[in-house]
Amino acid sequence: MRWERALAFGFAGLLAGCAPADDRPEIVVQRFFGECGAVYGASTDVAKADTECGILTTLINRFEAENPDVRVKLNVVAWPGYPQLAAQIAAGDPPDLVTMHQSVISDYSGRGLIEPVEPLLAQAKIDPASFTPAARAGVEKEGRLYGMPWDTIGRLFHINTQLMAEAGLMRGGKPVLPNSPQELLAQARQFKAKTGKPYLIQAQVSAPDFNVAFLYTYLLAQGKPIYPDARHIRLDTPEARTVVGLMRQLNVEGLTTRDQDFPAATAAFTQGRGGIFPVGTWMLGPYDAEAAKPGSALHGHYAVAPFPRLWGTAAPFVDGHAWVVPAAERSPAERAAMARFLAFLAKHNYDWSRTGQLPAFAGVLATREFRALPHREDIAALARTGQQLPGYVERQGAVQGLIGEELEAAITGTKPIDAALRDAERRVNRLYAQMM
Repeated sequence: MRWERALAFGFAGLLAGCAPADDRPEIVVQRFFGECGAVYGASTDVAKADTECGILTTLINRFEAENPDVRVKLNVVAWPGYPQLAAQIAAGDPPDLVTMHQSVISDYSGRGLIEPVEPLLAQAKIDPASFTPAARAGVEKEGRLYGMPWDTIGRLFHINTQLMAEAGLMRGGKPVLPNSPQELLAQARQFKAKTGKPYLIQAQVSAPDFNVAFLYTYLLAQGKPIYPDARHIRLDTPEARTVVGLMRQLNVEGLTTRDQDFPAATAAFTQGRGGIFPVGTWMLGPYDAEAAKPGSALHGHYAVAPFPRLWGTAAPFVDGHAWVVPAAERSPAERAAMARFLAFLAKHNYDWSRTGQLPAFAGVLATREFRALPHREDIAALARTGQQLPGYVERQGAVQGLIGEELEAAITGTKPIDAALRDAERRVNRLYAQMM
């Protein structure tokens, strides 16, 4: 029996030795956005794909089908994927193209862990001038481009127009939104008096990102530098106290929901228990689908708008996704394949915009197809007016958590506003001091 097994292994080795070598260039693509291979694993019809996962999975399938001379190895990582990426970089075996939030790029670019992509973009015949202002700002760090922007994401006012009409806050079929903090309070009080429901629905529990985005938006609108340099934040200011004071007043008067996490707030909005839910572009698709359901509280009564201008100029705080290139040695053939992949994605940026995120390419914004998508005319300005933090700001996620804790304490009244902002500034600056 032993000699028979050895003979079988010998024949297997001989056959393997005769198999043709696969000399195609290989690119390793690493992405988040979930796993949906059971539904889209074999699909190449991008027009029929839905959701972030479905559209991106189908796009990659389509690229492989149209480029059989390139071998694509796909890694799907759990959101957000950065622990895995850090381990791969430390092991000296990083992927070739990676999805990354634009707000995270500085953490990698400042340490030389990802490459500037201008040469790769040139090889792909992608002109950076074709990016929208918000998208370009998201990938430009210290004068260099460290990724191909893929979209712009930001917070919106998701609006129940039936309740707004009941409150007398509709004109010409559109919601009437405030143009100052005083108008916001007046409209919120009017809404509650007319409907008996809160003007705003908010996820205030375990959701620091919304409060921080609100604060950033209205400090940026006033032109006040939040980060005077790469190692300091400035929050103990009259402008910040005014913005947080508005948030606190909404809470005190019951003009917003309280003690809700994100699932509870989402349920409240879809069930018609409040007027406006300030949450991201990524919820546009799900809420529009909800509004299409007969019997839904949103049926035929759903609208969206960017955060209103309350101070200064329109400057909504935004983020986005990008494709970045971890630093590594690669052959010319591999880099050519990577450039071809980026060119393919750029060509299909409209398909990605069907997720609800804004396209990264200005040309897509102007197309009839994009403008025909639900509510896109109402939010397209974000691609022009959206603002990000300076390119040198690192650890944005960790900082957001620290500020969010202090804002929650200030808004709910467990800590005075002045003390909360001082503590937020101190904690963030201590974090940066420990990084030096």
